[in-house]
Amino acid sequence: MADPAQEAFGKGLAAIRRRERCRRELDEWLAKRGYEFEDRTAALDRLEEVGELDDSRFARRYAEDKRELSGWGPERIREALVARGVATMDVDDALDADSYDEQLDRATELLERKGGDLDSDVARGRALGFLTRRGYEYEIAYEAVRRNAA
Repeated sequence: MADPAQEAFGKGLAAIRRRERCRRELDEWLAKRGYEFEDRTAALDRLEEVGELDDSRFARRYAEDKRELSGWGPERIREALVARGVATMDVDDALDADSYDEQLDRATELLERKGGDLDSDVARGRALGFLTRRGYEYEIAYEAVRRNAA
């Protein structure tokens, strides 16, 4: 009879090679497949030991993807990572790599791609709301709107 912890390790390894996941996501994935807590914990610990499971790496890559592909700001990325169970320290480290100027450039570019005139207060207010919903701090969103309205 196969060792359930070893089996969970193999299934977990295959799962994170298909799509990177954080520890909590992989734990939930294994739980849905019927693995007991002790077996999941042993498998997850071993995956971390061999370097296949790394929440810090996951947070950095997730943040990079969301910034570059979706145009998300740091607050939206923070909320998503925390909701996935990534530790605050790993989230902070992933977000520290994004400077004020990079955020401002990305927010400005988002508004440019979105198009539309920002000639009225209503249009500028909508653009400001759009950026804050994307996770940009108010100051960055305001400056991006100001740049695009000029």
